[in-house]
Amino acid sequence: METVIGNPFIKALIILFLVSATTAAGDAPFIISHKKASLTRLKSGAERVSVSIDIYNQGFSTVYDVSLVDDSWPKDLFDIISGNTSKSWERLDAGGILSHSFELDAKRQGMFHGAPAVITYRVPTKVSLQEAYSTPILPLDILAERPTENKLDCRLLAKYGSQISVVSIVLLFIYLVATPSKASAAKASKKKR
Repeated sequence: METVIGNPFIKALIILFLVSATTAAGDAPFIISHKKASLTRLKSGAERVSVSIDIYNQGFSTVYDVSLVDDSWPKDLFDIISGNTSKSWERLDAGGILSHSFELDAKRQGMFHGAPAVITYRVPTKVSLQEAYSTPILPLDILAERPTENKLDCRLLAKYGSQISVVSIVLLFIYLVATPSKASAAKASKKKR
C-alpha cells in the first residue's frame, strides 16, 4: 500500500482529482437575497410600506431565468401603489446584483410579520430550477400610535446652535481665567504663612 501512495504519478493524480473537485464545486452560483421594508407616515394618516429586494450572485457562474416572487403581502391588508410583487430577469452574471422595489399602502393597524421572498433561477449544468429565499423582514408595527417628535427643538438647535456654542466657549474661557487654579491657591496660602 505504501508503494502505491509513495508513487509520484499516483500522488499527482490524487492532487489533480482534488483540485478538479474543488474547482467544480466552486463554479456553482451562490445566490444571496436581502429584503428590506420601511414605513413612511403620510400627512393624511395613511402609512406606506416601501419594500426593496436585492439579489446577489456570489458564485462563479451566471444564472439564467431569474424570477422573484414576494407573495407575503395579503390583499386585504395592503394595496399596491407602485411596482409589482414579482419580477423576472433574463440573467444574473457572476458577482452581479439585481434590485427590485415596490410600494404598498397599509389598510389596517397591527403587527405584520412578512415571509421571505422566493427567487427561482436556472443553472446551465442542472435540469431543474433552483430556489433561493431572501432574508425575512423584521416585524412591522403598521399604523401604530407613535409619539410626535418635538420639531421645534430641532429647528431651534439648527438655527441658533452655532451662536450657543460660541457663547458657551467664551463663558468657559472667562470662568477658567477668573477662577484661580488649585496650584496657585496653594502657593498663595504658603506665602501668607
